[in-house]
Amino acid sequence: MTVTALVLLGVAALLVGFAKTAIGGVGSVAVAIFALVLPTRESTAAILLLLLVGDVVAVWHYRRDADWRLIRQLVPAVLPGLALGAVFLAWVDDTTLRRTIGLLLLVLAALQLVLAWRSTDTSRVGASRAAAIGTGAAAGFATMTANAAGAVMTLYLVAQGVEKRRFLGTSALFFFGVNLCKLPFSVGLGLFDAETVRRTALLVPFVLVGTWVGLHTARRLSQSRFDQAVLAATVVSAVALVVR
Repeated sequence: MTVTALVLLGVAALLVGFAKTAIGGVGSVAVAIFALVLPTRESTAAILLLLLVGDVVAVWHYRRDADWRLIRQLVPAVLPGLALGAVFLAWVDDTTLRRTIGLLLLVLAALQLVLAWRSTDTSRVGASRAAAIGTGAAAGFATMTANAAGAVMTLYLVAQGVEKRRFLGTSALFFFGVNLCKLPFSVGLGLFDAETVRRTALLVPFVLVGTWVGLHTARRLSQSRFDQAVLAATVVSAVALVVR
């Protein structure tokens, strides 16, 4: 592996940690970087382990801010989404997988921008039962195939006007549970090998540094800047996945 590739993986690991404690949409940028440096399937396994490290830190710091009502609405549709994603992952090639996820994120981002333009009260849209089921299924599918569900969750929570700390606490707990559920699927698909685990272990310190930076950044971001940042990160990462 070249020096450039190693540097990119280090930057991506920093972004994973930062996304877990500050701007969730940035996590999709890390997904795009891993998909650029590694084969897409291998990248999903490597980044999953790093996400779990970030999840532990985020859950600990934001454990009192999670909204259990929102989580309960999303959970029933997540497992079917995970199962569908596992089937999809087993059958498609890397290029199709990457572009499918990128297009999904672009469609969701465009939808959110349209909703924001048409009404200043998007919370009514995000609060519907259908929106919760759709988000849960899409999150399960996107996280299983490319660890890209952060953007799906971001769009759902922003649509409801969720306050910054409640956003971070809810996302942290939701994704910790989802990522744990993904492990058996990933192992069953044969995505883990000794080299992947070794490389991931070397990147863990970068994740921890990223979580520290994220905690300090989140305290300084206003709610409006926070919303703008997570949506912008979603769009950028989606474009990166599509055009690669």
